Amino acid sequence: MGPLEGIKVIDMTTVLMGPYATQMLGDYGADVIKIETPDGDVTRQIGPTRHAGMGPVFLNTNRSKRSICLDLKKPAGRDAVLRLIATADVLVYNVRPQAMARLQLGYDVVSKVNPRLIYAGVFGFGQDGPYAAKPAYDDLIQGATALPALMAQTSDGVPRYVPNALVDRIVGLTAVGAICASLVHRDRTGRGQRVDIPMFETMAGFVMGDHMGGLTYEPPLDKGGYARHLSRDRRPYKTSDGYICVIVYNDKQWQNFFTATGRDDLRRDPMFATFAGRAVNIDTVYAELARILETRTTAEWTDQLVKADVPVMPMHDLEGMLQDPHLAATGFFPVVDHPSEGKIRNMKVAATWSETPVETARLAPRLNQHGEEILREAGYSADEIAALVRDGATITAPATRD
Repeated sequence: MGPLEGIKVIDMTTVLMGPYATQMLGDYGADVIKIETPDGDVTRQIGPTRHAGMGPVFLNTNRSKRSICLDLKKPAGRDAVLRLIATADVLVYNVRPQAMARLQLGYDVVSKVNPRLIYAGVFGFGQDGPYAAKPAYDDLIQGATALPALMAQTSDGVPRYVPNALVDRIVGLTAVGAICASLVHRDRTGRGQRVDIPMFETMAGFVMGDHMGGLTYEPPLDKGGYARHLSRDRRPYKTSDGYICVIVYNDKQWQNFFTATGRDDLRRDPMFATFAGRAVNIDTVYAELARILETRTTAEWTDQLVKADVPVMPMHDLEGMLQDPHLAATGFFPVVDHPSEGKIRNMKVAATWSETPVETARLAPRLNQHGEEILREAGYSADEIAALVRDGATITAPATRD
């Protein structure tokens, strides 16, 4: 099932950025083998759990995978991962390249084992700059790419991180695209390659694509920034009984809004009448929009704006999103039976294909759940697997839970 059926991925990633990317590859049909240390991915411990090691962050970034424990610092564990790499299409890692080199699993080594391998690294910084060996986390990269500074401009002047692992997920998505492009190249040429997806450079382009502004030119025309995004009144708008999300963007939508609200005075006002006028006076425009929307209830505005074909959406909280009628109709949050965790709420794959539909076949695995199975596929005998356990290169399979 899925467009990546037949592709084998060795997943040497932890936490969020790498696992999010490899989960997507698995969702798309790839056979993803997640290699964990005997202690397991740290995200197994995050959030409320029914059983130790099966927290919600792990459950929601590690479906569509099989789990095996290998201690790569032991020669037998490293030998085992090399045997897996020999028949793989993709290897994904998210430690610093220097750490892979210390494990003797750098591209110079593994490309000799498997010249067709796509060797994909998701880590902090491009390897040709002074930050090459620095550690990186989502919060650090948010700060270094101006997101907290931009947040401060739009609120109370206090810099804040976006309350979402935005960098990890954007870079993870970028990695999926880079890996798929590399597979196309490999199929055309027969050659694998190393591909680096650095967090800092990826996010610098992501943020500055919106906010380069006058800094695009040399010499600069201004200090950068997209005025509409930085307007303090670009926010969910207060109504008489709650909040609502509205964007009146193009000329047709504004004309419909003027008609629906009876504001012919604004229709004649140069600050509101044209796209150019609104762009120059965006703070004034959004402030007036905020004042107008405060005069009626959320339900009244929703009904009126839908009829006027003005874009409008509810402002959900986390629980409210689960009740959204569109997501309910599309079955986005199905409740499924996890083999060890009981009933859990899953999230469906958003993309759809007409020829290669995807279906989540594997929910997030317990630690080393598929270890013996994966080793047998790699040619290990029962005695060899027992020796790996004795040597501490792997652990025994988890007991089945009732």
